[in-house]
Amino acid sequence: MKSARMSLTVAIVVSVCATHGGASAQQTPGAQEATLKEREAAMFSTSAAYERYMGRWSRRLVPEFIAFAKVGRFDKVLDVGTGTGAVAAGLVASMPSVTVVGVDPSEAFIAYARTNVDTDRTSFELGDAQSLRFADATFDQTTALLVMNFIPDHDKAVREMRRVTRRGGAISACVWDYDSGMEMIRIFWDELVAEVPALAAKHQRNMKFARAGELGDLWRKAGLVNVEEKPIVIEQPFGSFDDYWQPFLGRTGAAGALVGSLSAEQRVALEARLRKAVLGAGPDRPFTLKARAWCVRGEVV
Repeated sequence: MKSARMSLTVAIVVSVCATHGGASAQQTPGAQEATLKEREAAMFSTSAAYERYMGRWSRRLVPEFIAFAKVGRFDKVLDVGTGTGAVAAGLVASMPSVTVVGVDPSEAFIAYARTNVDTDRTSFELGDAQSLRFADATFDQTTALLVMNFIPDHDKAVREMRRVTRRGGAISACVWDYDSGMEMIRIFWDELVAEVPALAAKHQRNMKFARAGELGDLWRKAGLVNVEEKPIVIEQPFGSFDDYWQPFLGRTGAAGALVGSLSAEQRVALEARLRKAVLGAGPDRPFTLKARAWCVRGEVV
């Protein structure tokens, strides 16, 4: 979840500072920790920046994810890691009788979702996937879009999602294919590692559940049945190179926080590498990138 994303960012920023020197590397441990806490607090607090960075991808993924999850038109749905409310918005727009409860540990995301998905069939609250407050068998469906690889204890989270979902109901999730199929992120990390080889171990292709079959194994381990797996591929147009690059400068997400920790020279070099990677030798122009998500659905018995 988002708090886990923050922890990942702390590890990345510490690595960058320790490897490349700079002000943060010279601070006392207490001062450095305070600085990093400020960075992680800012990282996900600006929900509008997150929307430009990753939310626009999520919105394109949501319709196909909803279809894959097979949500019934009268279902009561729990959306775990609801973020800015993309799944909830998609559900209530496409199914007039669905009700959705979204939970997320980020106060900023919950506030954004409440403002932007304001219907009598949605509610949003602070919550942790590893310790859900709801009674057993409360929901017909539980969804978890683009969040499973950020949850520290994913086994506990799946057990909790299973507990609050009724027998015969389903639990569905997707994660980006950070290994090779999420072009925006893969291009960024490939060029960053080429510029700063010491960061190779931090490449997001190393994240859990980034490869085919891994979510399915987790679902079966949790005792879910009739497990289905499917890759979903979407496309995202960019109006210009800046449309791609600027969200990284907003320090949103692990990649953005890392960019914020680089020296000015490293940022300039990285920008040049990325520009060449997405535009080649040609001038600035619109372009399109693809993203693949690994999705899984399993039923509760």
